[in-house]
Amino acid sequence: MEASHSVKVITVSQDGKGDYRTVQEAIDAVPVGNTRRTVIRVAPGIYRQPVYVAKTKRFITLAGIFLEDTVLTWNNTATRIQHPKGEKVIGGGTFGCGSTIVEGEDFIAENITFENSSPQCEVVFGGRKGSGQAVAMRVTADRCAFYNCRFLGWQDTLYLHYGKQYFRDCYIEGSVDFIFGNSTALLEHCHIHCKSQGFITAQSRKSPHETTGFVFQRCVITGNGGREYAYLGRPWGPFARVVFAFTYMDPCIQLAGWNNWGNADNEKTACFFEYRCFGPGYCRSKRVKWAREEAEQFLLHSFIDPEANKPWLAQRMAFKVPYFA
Repeated sequence: MEASHSVKVITVSQDGKGDYRTVQEAIDAVPVGNTRRTVIRVAPGIYRQPVYVAKTKRFITLAGIFLEDTVLTWNNTATRIQHPKGEKVIGGGTFGCGSTIVEGEDFIAENITFENSSPQCEVVFGGRKGSGQAVAMRVTADRCAFYNCRFLGWQDTLYLHYGKQYFRDCYIEGSVDFIFGNSTALLEHCHIHCKSQGFITAQSRKSPHETTGFVFQRCVITGNGGREYAYLGRPWGPFARVVFAFTYMDPCIQLAGWNNWGNADNEKTACFFEYRCFGPGYCRSKRVKWAREEAEQFLLHSFIDPEANKPWLAQRMAFKVPYFA
């Protein structure tokens, strides 16, 4: 189903000058089975509340002015999920702990920061202190696009669970498996920041017949000043597929590049590619022998937008406009 051509605009402002005071109130006001692009203008502010876009709430756009000034944040973790009184509880564990959860298709966000504010997990006297898995954004929806957004957290920051997603000019930070899941995602011109020792990706493709995977194109990877403490990824699923192309890597990246997650059998099936990358964190001769280079087939928009007669990504880009005067 296509969205109708007319666009509805509603506003959110914590000072009461908008249509609603919270983002969730505005989302709840979108009709069930919505077929009209609904732009929710979010005024600057820190919105401390979990946000849930249900499957029945399609064609929603969240638009801020400056991403640093418009922050959606909450502090759930996989082992401690709390919601303000009256809020919906969307499952448990890592799946349910997202500060923002998107299940409605054809979602767009622009100039928004999505944060999980839980602290870093540390090992203390054989135990664990801190958040562990703490998702800032989970996307379980098809045809979603994010422009100039930030995703802040530590472990499991961005959960690309299912569907096709596009990210452009975004900033994503974390430590352990902080971009993970089994969606089909293209990330262009994004800044990936490794906050501590860990792994950037944990893609979970389970068979060679699945078309899923993560493609990073013309991105920048940075760290906190140390050398060789982060891996590009490890296979959460045996056929995990991740591509880095034309990407700058600073010295934080382990020269081995990739990790087999303690299972040598994963080396036979995982599909980890690097294509024309550069920087001090890239050294082809020192990469694991099972990493690959032939990645041209993943570098076009058709990887996430294969239907040439009904290109969803072009439609999403058509709605990427400044919604504030």
